[in-house]
Amino acid sequence: MLIRNAELADGRRRDVRIAGETIDAVEPAGDLDADPDEGVVEADGLLLLPGAIDVHVHFRQPGYEHKETWETGSKSAAAGGVTTVVDQPNTEPPTVTGEAFDEKAALAVRGSLVDFGVNGGVTEGWDPDSLLSRPLFALGEVFLADSTGNMGIDEPLFRDALARAAEAGVTVTVHAEDADLFDDAATERTDADAWSAYRAAAAEAAAVERAVTLGGESDASVHVAHTSTPEGVDAAAAAGATCEVTPHHLFLSRDDLEELGTLGRMNPPLRSEARREAVYERVADGTVDVIATDHAPHTREEKDASVWDAPSGVPGVETMLPLLLEEARRGRLGHERVRDLVARNPARIFDLPRKGTVEAGTDADLVLVDPDDAREIRGADLHSKCGWTPFEGRRGVFPSLTMVRGTVVYERENGEERFGGAVGEDVRAA
Repeated sequence: MLIRNAELADGRRRDVRIAGETIDAVEPAGDLDADPDEGVVEADGLLLLPGAIDVHVHFRQPGYEHKETWETGSKSAAAGGVTTVVDQPNTEPPTVTGEAFDEKAALAVRGSLVDFGVNGGVTEGWDPDSLLSRPLFALGEVFLADSTGNMGIDEPLFRDALARAAEAGVTVTVHAEDADLFDDAATERTDADAWSAYRAAAAEAAAVERAVTLGGESDASVHVAHTSTPEGVDAAAAAGATCEVTPHHLFLSRDDLEELGTLGRMNPPLRSEARREAVYERVADGTVDVIATDHAPHTREEKDASVWDAPSGVPGVETMLPLLLEEARRGRLGHERVRDLVARNPARIFDLPRKGTVEAGTDADLVLVDPDDAREIRGADLHSKCGWTPFEGRRGVFPSLTMVRGTVVYERENGEERFGGAVGEDVRAA
């Protein structure tokens, strides 16, 4: 395939030739002539980005297929311009043994339209010898407080996991909340904001500081998941650790909870508008390394419960890149910053040299998008099995084509959508 006259994130116009699974050439627009047997995509006016790498998803399979599967989750990813996903361990069974890893990886190979990594979990019952013998993407999400799956651990086990990870050369991804600092007084409340009041911002900042300190003592590489406060971001940055921010913590705040109700319950919870704005500033100025979704779907029926009984988590893999591209369309973020947050930086941090850039010799994981084509986000139009979104009614700039290693897995033209088949590979095992 030859993609002609596409605009890259840095504004350069380029012709891009794909041969097999790889980008074969990237040359100034007009310099590459189409071969007789080569398909041609005329990309004048379109933005060409490297496929997004979402390093934090919960595709729920095995064990919770009524919420999501590898097929439905990866379709949602492809339609949102995400070409690599990393699944977290709190499935059933949890991914804490080599056998459980093998089971999940086999499901992903059969069902995923996009490339994937599988993380290994840490619990009292984990088997580090068998687990670390597998091609883990990372260790974690290591839960320092309970969330979906009740996999919260204590400090001695966390120290052991850090030591094991350092020895194996594996990054540790940390869910940083200190349950000792949760505000029990909030449990007397029943309003939608009670969950945010309970899992207080101070609990995150303290846990990040402790996690990165212990990581430094063990020489383990620590990546802080879904950082929701400026204090947490700053603590990670000060220690030289990397961190991610989710779209829901970037674009939503406690001010939205009256409308969202329990659809807005997640861990860590939504923060004040002032903290949201401060986190956004750190995303824009480069302090935050990665945007990742913590895509954690639940059915509407499950969410239709009290603030104390509803499960935590929201879908987001399909709307991450469109929401960021809408920020670029409005002049709030540059396309290069968007590219770095969702592609280049994740590839660098997690050692994926063939991902994250539009360069000759790398995997042809590519996304074409009309940067001016914003449309309303509607849950009914998205492809996650749960069928809803916390971003209902907002606007996003969605891809028209998504390619994984040279294969078109999603295409939208004149309102019609087409999906390819399951071509995903394990990025660590490949």
